[in-house]
Amino acid sequence: MNDERSSKMKRGLEKAPHRSLLYALGLTREEMDRPLVGVVNAANEVVPGHIHLHTLAAAVKAGVRMAGGTPLEFPAIAVCDGIAMNHEGMRFSLPSREFIADSIEIMARAHAFDALVFIPNCDKSVPGMLMAMMRLNLPSILVSGGAMLPGHLDGGDKGDLITVFEAVGRVRNGSMSEEALERLAERACPGCGSCAGMFTANSMNCLAETIGVALPGNGTIPAVSAARTRLAKQAGMQVMELLRQNIRPLDIVTPKAVANAVAVDMALGCSSNTVLHLPAIFGEAGLDMGLDVFDELSRTTPNLCKLSPAGKHFMVNLDNAGGIPAVMAELDKLGLIHKDCLTVTGHSVGDNLASLGAHISNADVIRPIGQAYSKQGGIAILRGSLAPEGAVVKQSAVAPEMMCRDVRARVFDCEEDAMRAILDGNIQPGDGVVIRYEGPRGGPGMREMLSPTAAITGMGLGKDVALLTDGRFSGGTNGAAIGHISPEAADGGVIALVREGDIIHIDIPNRKLEIMVDAAELERRRAELIQPEKEIPWPVLRRYARQVSSAATGGRYKEI
Repeated sequence: MNDERSSKMKRGLEKAPHRSLLYALGLTREEMDRPLVGVVNAANEVVPGHIHLHTLAAAVKAGVRMAGGTPLEFPAIAVCDGIAMNHEGMRFSLPSREFIADSIEIMARAHAFDALVFIPNCDKSVPGMLMAMMRLNLPSILVSGGAMLPGHLDGGDKGDLITVFEAVGRVRNGSMSEEALERLAERACPGCGSCAGMFTANSMNCLAETIGVALPGNGTIPAVSAARTRLAKQAGMQVMELLRQNIRPLDIVTPKAVANAVAVDMALGCSSNTVLHLPAIFGEAGLDMGLDVFDELSRTTPNLCKLSPAGKHFMVNLDNAGGIPAVMAELDKLGLIHKDCLTVTGHSVGDNLASLGAHISNADVIRPIGQAYSKQGGIAILRGSLAPEGAVVKQSAVAPEMMCRDVRARVFDCEEDAMRAILDGNIQPGDGVVIRYEGPRGGPGMREMLSPTAAITGMGLGKDVALLTDGRFSGGTNGAAIGHISPEAADGGVIALVREGDIIHIDIPNRKLEIMVDAAELERRRAELIQPEKEIPWPVLRRYARQVSSAATGGRYKEI
């Protein structure tokens, strides 16, 4: 057995004190003599996507033991973005990604594990764990908690968390009662798992499978399925095989794996947050991934799926239709998949697809290439005078009426002010709601803007109003929601110079985002610009604001 790393901690005369502490854990000498596998478990009683992870951790540990290892479990934090939304809690969501990665690195290096199994599920736990996986480069595998089932609503409809967010706007405009809203809230999220649509958590779990650091099925098997428990056992067994073969994450995560991930991202219509997380993950692997990669592959990759919020289907439908292997097999027909990439199965992507007999079993959920929703992928990168370093939009969820549009700027320096204006009926068709000073540094924390975008949709303005921000959006956002505008306002970006009534030109097909104000006027405004003073009462966010980089580079910490 390959236990070279942990041997430095447990073998030899001078390590008798260390063994004494391992005995104190209840370990036998036989267990100490086996490879030590860290099981990183993000379970807690706060996040619905994580409340069941102890069950999966037990399955992982059973698999490790069956394959001859000794599992040792330790925790990781996780933030529920839905619960943290639209109050100060959302400032802590994106920063949690860095803290998750840092804390796992500390535990793994301090305790000399031979291999690791990562058990995340919701938004920042997946990229945080993948960043740690790349840094540590130990034989590793990720197995997520799986997706929530959709809720069964009145009239036989199905819905999810986004249905509830959008219903808030319907209550405000008088088309729904508060009693009906509360009935909806009780039924939309029926149990454990990451929210049922193609939001950030499920996007990242699907992409972990695509990259090759998770087993087939990781992205789509429902949380409540026994197949998810079996997958966890298989992950525990397979990490021991990775240890025996000395297959490590950096053997798997290559430039070709980057291309596979982005192609599947575009085909699925994943969350715009993937444009933050993938560069951060691949950056930890030593790969430079700029925004141009997303745009290049978006132009050549068809959009094959429209899952909630972009369409009527949910993650369970994607799983039943063939899951990620079916999507990859369809993209391979266009030569968009690098089948020679290694995966944690120990085999290549091509071998995995062949052994699974990957194919589409429901062409309504995963459309064949000839019937694609569009010839381009789900995400577009916009540039122009308003976003010299780039901005991100989930174009697969934008109404046709908003793909090319001039809007009047309605300017707000925080999310709360914009939300009040929307719900009070002060936003009209043709407006562009500009929310600034919400970027990684200016927020700080780059809050998600799901509440205002859902309110715009709920108020019946989704086809007539854009939202533009240096903050970011939930994977559950739909409509003309343009985020990550860089440079951000706090760094003196052009978004800080926008004034009420300015005309902003949006041209998603041609990737343009322009403020229709001449350069001389912008320079005059810059000379007059006074940055608002923002008190940051939380020490953890003060440190974060000093260290965080631009959204255009994934919002990672700057090198110190």
